[in-house]
Amino acid sequence: MKKHYDWLIVGAGYTGAIIAERLATQSGKRSLVIDRRDHIAGNAYDRRNDAGVLFHQYGPHIFHTNAQVVVDYLSKFTDWLPYEHRVLGSINGRLIPIPFNLTSLHILFPKTEADRLTKILIDAYGMDQKVTILKMRESPSQEVRDLADFIYKNVFLGYTTKQWGLSPEELSPSVTARVPVYISYDDRYFQDAFQNMPKHGYTKMFERIFAQDGIDVSLNTDLRDVSEEITYDRLLYTGAIDEYFNFELGELPYRSLEFDFQTYSQKRHQAAGQVNYPISEDFTRITEMSYLTQEWSDVTTVAIEYPIAHIPGKTVPYYPIPRDENLDLHNKYAELAAREAPNVTFAGRLGDYKYYNMDQAIGRALSLFKKEMEPR
Repeated sequence: MKKHYDWLIVGAGYTGAIIAERLATQSGKRSLVIDRRDHIAGNAYDRRNDAGVLFHQYGPHIFHTNAQVVVDYLSKFTDWLPYEHRVLGSINGRLIPIPFNLTSLHILFPKTEADRLTKILIDAYGMDQKVTILKMRESPSQEVRDLADFIYKNVFLGYTTKQWGLSPEELSPSVTARVPVYISYDDRYFQDAFQNMPKHGYTKMFERIFAQDGIDVSLNTDLRDVSEEITYDRLLYTGAIDEYFNFELGELPYRSLEFDFQTYSQKRHQAAGQVNYPISEDFTRITEMSYLTQEWSDVTTVAIEYPIAHIPGKTVPYYPIPRDENLDLHNKYAELAAREAPNVTFAGRLGDYKYYNMDQAIGRALSLFKKEMEPR
């Protein structure tokens, strides 16, 4: 006899884990969570390498949020380590804070010019304010416009082109519009109220989320593998929505990544957790894992990150590509889903075709449960 579940959940990342936990603890519903990979936690998965270094297998995941509901939820499953992420950019042989700020200005420009530009920026926008390059380019001051162009060309243009394989003009205008310049000496990459890392790593946190009565997990498992073996009432699909429909309307494009992990016999390899290379090199950034995990020893591991084209079935789809035509195609898939798959809920970065930060993915999952799944 086939085993019956209230929900079949495809994907053991944030969305699948949180919905399964909420269904089990708040609704008494049984779920089977399946994932093609051999591990839980999705792209947040971390593990120890042969040198004993805890590293993020799918690239750096830094937790930050202003949403207290997200903090309260995750804090049930993990303790925290304080961590404020700092990023340096290699510009013309010098390392400057990213996002570009007043310290960056003083490193790259002669003191007299940097002092003058600092006063112009503070007078125009105020201290401790974030201003987009787009807004600076609209300034009546030629000097502000020239500075905006300098930042665009040296900090944003090359990095973005490598990241997406497209020029900024080929992307949605919102990408360029939100590039910040920070009128401040605060060199933290994020200014969120809550900036911490899971004390024992992301995978341990996910293990605790899944450790509820009413949740079964099956890894190395595809949707096709279980469709003949179980029955279920509803399906939550966190995979790519176009794949679910066998690319009936065409493929939604993604950008993927390739990582070169290097381990060195030294306590520290670079001056910050992350160093970006917007002008030089084929890679975009190098992240040193010990900064993130706060575990220091006589060896250290870095992740050298190369953006690559996504090939369905061969590479991991990391980033939905922000172009208007891609969003239009996703909307057509959403309309198809509403017509032909009324018992399927699509969610998550791939299901929604949206680039969620971790806290956004968690907030979306909690909101989805509350609105559509919570007992009334």
